[in-house]
Amino acid sequence: MNVMLKAYKRKLDIAHGRVDLSHGAGGRAMGQLIEGIFHKAFDNDWLRAGNDQSAFSVPAGRMVMTTDGYVVSPLFFPGGNIGTLAAHGTINDIAMAGAVPLYLSASFIIEEGFPLADLERIAQSMGEASREAGVPIITGDTKVVERGKADGVFISTAGVGCVPDGLDLRSDAARPGDAVIVSGSIGDHGVAVMSKRENLEFDTAIVSDSAALHGLVADMVAAGGAHIRLMRDPTRGGIAATLNEIASQSRVGFRIDEEAIPLKPEVAAACEFLGLDPLNVANEGKLVVVVAPEGSDAVLAAMQAHPLGQEAALIGHVVADDNCFVQMATSFGGGRIVDWLSGEQLPRIC
Repeated sequence: MNVMLKAYKRKLDIAHGRVDLSHGAGGRAMGQLIEGIFHKAFDNDWLRAGNDQSAFSVPAGRMVMTTDGYVVSPLFFPGGNIGTLAAHGTINDIAMAGAVPLYLSASFIIEEGFPLADLERIAQSMGEASREAGVPIITGDTKVVERGKADGVFISTAGVGCVPDGLDLRSDAARPGDAVIVSGSIGDHGVAVMSKRENLEFDTAIVSDSAALHGLVADMVAAGGAHIRLMRDPTRGGIAATLNEIASQSRVGFRIDEEAIPLKPEVAAACEFLGLDPLNVANEGKLVVVVAPEGSDAVLAAMQAHPLGQEAALIGHVVADDNCFVQMATSFGGGRIVDWLSGEQLPRIC
């Protein structure tokens, strides 16, 4: 009996323990995992209530909801990890509607044998990111799969937010003459992940730009919300995919200037070494905004006044084009078509 009682009271061995199938079986071990790692990392009144769902009040206005999955490899990379990425990415998807992010959910799919110390580190990072953003994780789920049936841990999220009255950003709203602004240097995240994956070191450290952008978006909306047509975060496929997607949905074209696009020299050098086009490389803390010409100066100024938009730049304009081409004036004085990414250049980048 004493042995049984000791087993009953045994705590998680975070430092040396590993996830096993019992941690996803719905019993005592699963309760210990949830209490010892997730509730501790995400702590708030909703989770402490212990329900299978969370009820919450919302302000007046239209609701926005998003869902996302995170399978980045490696799980830890310069500037973040899969936990921070999941929090920031979900918040940003909500923010691109001009909405105020309110709440998140998180579901963890964990492989048997995954170190508890790494799981705790990921959960704590995700909790810290959500608290810093003021967007709590209020419900979640945990599953464990057999060894070899996953790759460490995958995270699935959902987020909800509320759009201010009078704001209606739509992917088909770009019009000829509109300005195209990017909030900062491109390609940082994709190169940071790829360099870690390939064990590459550069003279200057390259770190992910992963960040929650809703504060920047709020300042942009306050400065020129009536003139903002749409916003996108150029994640997988980079700004090339983002602009092609907008062009297709709005039935317009783009003309952009290569020299106007912010790009760190070290990222440019790494892309050249790796054979990557920076326009195709993922970002996790940048946004692209299309603004009516009369509001572009105000929106750009608001962006440059924010810590996450100090490098913001006007990189081109929307043009009438039945072919919906994205054309770029190159730094060599020529021009080229910026097409969709062909194939998978950077798999599992987020």
